[in-house]
Amino acid sequence: MKRLIAVLILFIPGAFAVYGIKLMRDMLFAILQPPFPALWLQFICGLLFFAGGLGFVSGFIFYRDRKRNKVQDKFRKSVRPLPTRSKAE
Repeated sequence: MKRLIAVLILFIPGAFAVYGIKLMRDMLFAILQPPFPALWLQFICGLLFFAGGLGFVSGFIFYRDRKRNKVQDKFRKSVRPLPTRSKAE
């Protein structure tokens, strides 16, 4: 069940990224979609949809790999030891 929920969480931003690519492609071929009054606005919205969807999916994958220590050393979390109390206190 957890995997199904994770796939659904990744599907929605992925669909936004795909829709963003479609909007940018339609602007390239001068096909204006109904909710947009101008082609340049359609391209900007498509770019934002694509960047947001791709950023969410890549952040999700990076977070999962970081949790499982499958990233390079420079991306691993640095764990600082807790301060110890001396016996005199």
